[in-house]
Amino acid sequence: MPIIHVPTPLRRFTGEQGEIEVEGATVEEALRDLVRRHPALERHLYTDDGRLRSFVNVFVNDEDVRYLAARERSPVAQGDALSIVPSIAGGVAAEPPAAAAGLPELEPSEIRHYSRHLIMPEVGTAGQRRLKASRVLLIGAGGLGSPLGLYLAAAGVGRLGLVDFDVVDESNLHRQVLYGRSDVGRPKIQAALERLHDVNPHVNLVPHETRLTSANALELFADYDIVVDGTDNFPTRYLVNDACVLAGKPNVYGSIFRFEGQVSIFWGARGPCYRCLFPEPPPPGLVPSCAEGGVLGVLPGIIGALQANEVVKLVVGVGEPLIGRLLLFDALKLRFRELKLRKDPACPVCSEHPTQRGLIDYEQFCGVAPQPEAMGDDFDVQAEELKRWLDEGRDLVVLDVRTPLEHDIAHLEGARLVPLQELRDRLGELDPAATIVAHCHTGMRSAQAVSFLRRMGYDRARNLAGGIDAWSTRIDPAVPRY
Repeated sequence: MPIIHVPTPLRRFTGEQGEIEVEGATVEEALRDLVRRHPALERHLYTDDGRLRSFVNVFVNDEDVRYLAARERSPVAQGDALSIVPSIAGGVAAEPPAAAAGLPELEPSEIRHYSRHLIMPEVGTAGQRRLKASRVLLIGAGGLGSPLGLYLAAAGVGRLGLVDFDVVDESNLHRQVLYGRSDVGRPKIQAALERLHDVNPHVNLVPHETRLTSANALELFADYDIVVDGTDNFPTRYLVNDACVLAGKPNVYGSIFRFEGQVSIFWGARGPCYRCLFPEPPPPGLVPSCAEGGVLGVLPGIIGALQANEVVKLVVGVGEPLIGRLLLFDALKLRFRELKLRKDPACPVCSEHPTQRGLIDYEQFCGVAPQPEAMGDDFDVQAEELKRWLDEGRDLVVLDVRTPLEHDIAHLEGARLVPLQELRDRLGELDPAATIVAHCHTGMRSAQAVSFLRRMGYDRARNLAGGIDAWSTRIDPAVPRY
């Protein structure tokens, strides 16, 4: 028997059923059987003369059949899924559920602010009061943190904590919609608090202008019910996961890169955690950060909004949260895929017999910190010193370990381009006896490159502190910043 998926606005005519098995060998027969079972649907699907209404679209599995001349006669088979997709302008009025005892009351101004939530039966007054009582901690106020902050504040999360220590940069503005040009150079926390207070003055905004570390994570998480991961690097991502497992908190996860995004809820007490999916981080340099590989400006808005949706569902207690499921999004193809996740019985942090019972050094775990044995007083070279060496005509190699696209945006004249992920394979192109000054955008990737080179015997390799960005700001402003 085929299955018909009934959209939310029409479910009040089906006893709130969303999936209904029907009989029929064609679209028309299946729809008529649906109407026979639920007669109140007929006037919403059909005109008085029996034609399917023009604003009702019908999909068979994933195929749109509305443009077929004989769409009603399109065949359907056992197990096929028919989706009714009507045009929707808003919601329908409904009585809110009974208020829950012990929750904070809503002020008249809050009732006006949340009125479109209150008339939804899935939220209602009780759900909005749960939101008012909730405590959510947002890690990062950047690309993902911007839509997350805006939507969670607007939704009425009672206590919204923000953890960030960065300042607003001009390169943030194409995706970090919390900020404008007047905020460039300001601490993100300061600018975010002003914007979010303007969005909803009823929310208690709690700033944590600090770097999240193994030393402070558990103390910070203790004051919140839900932690939302809006980070952009592997060390912090693993730290957030492990701290959430140890604290027993759900971790609403999101990640973005170029045109792709991922969303899930990792909750060790009820399902898999991030370590069950990715027990170990990728090798340094294999997966670039957004600063290195780029990101479509609208993608954080899509993924961040999906994360905010999961937070609201968790707080209100409706729907099916993404626990044990990983949602993949491809913006180029505009496709979603869902993968089922399983809990790893040998997970080092969330299994019945964990081997890691505390927080660790996550930069070392992810291999992003320069090896201590490679560091020394001669590890870094400042932009001014490199300028002097070049003016003196010293025999040295300036090694650019960024991507070719970054090199096209801005580069130092005469620099040799060897992207970090290619360095191991192209090591033979470099002379071990040469003085090599490696640089990247801000000095992080080149520090990894120099650490590797020194371990391979390139004892005269040096790192340009601050990268090409330091060169642009302090030596040659004609080199574009990005």
